Amino acid sequence: MAAVRMYTTQVCPYCQRAKALLRQRGVESIDEVRIDLDSAERDRMVALTGRRTVPQIFIGDTHVGGCDDLIALDQRGGLMPLLQG
Repeated sequence: MAAVRMYTTQVCPYCQRAKALLRQRGVESIDEVRIDLDSAERDRMVALTGRRTVPQIFIGDTHVGGCDDLIALDQRGGLMPLLQG
């Protein structure tokens, strides 16, 4: 399974929803980067994605986007192939 990295904050309901969907699809480990604890990581997230909102989700080297993007990808049938690499 491809590595999953997610930029998050502690109290983000969209982050929780995205993590739940990924776990439903078999993801056992998520590299969670808390941008509310480290401003340098927030800056890195913005530089990588051009976005300031969380979550920002990467599967392997692919930037999926946020929670709504992840759900849409799953609904189109694209999430599992991406996770399987």
